[in-house]
Formats: sequence, structure tokens, C-alpha cells
Amino acid sequence: MAEVAKGLGINVNTLHAWVSKYSKTRETGEPERTDEHIYDELKRLRKEVSRLTGERDLLKKAAAYFAREQRWSAPG
Repeated sequence: MAEVAKGLGINVNTLHAWVSKYSKTRETGEPERTDEHIYDELKRLRKEVSRLTGERDLLKKAAAYFAREQRWSAPG
């Protein structure tokens, strides 16, 4: 490890930290995320939130409509 660090021109502790970080990433089974991956995921999640918000709003309107219909058609 010390030889590799010296060959790279970095401190051996830095190399140990990098190896440790990479090993933890490998253990979790998740790939290391780059800024591009994070941006793509954020974009996808924003799109999904927008879709879900639209669905929720539609369901609210439908519930209000049926509640109104039920009041008007109730025997009284």
C-alpha cells in the first residue's frame, strides 16, 4: 500500500481512505454515484413528484365531486 501511495505521489493514509470508501461502496452493492447520476436521479424524482401531485389533485377533485353528488341525491 505504501509503495502504491508513493508511486501515486499521495499520502498512504489518503490511499487507505480511498480504499476503505470504495470497499464500503462495493459491500453495499450500490455503485458509486457521480454528479451526473445524482442529477439524473433528481430529475427523475422531480418528474415523479409532479405526476403524483397531479394524481393526488385529481383524486381530491373526484372525491369532492362525489361528495357533492351524494349530498344532492340523498333522500330528504
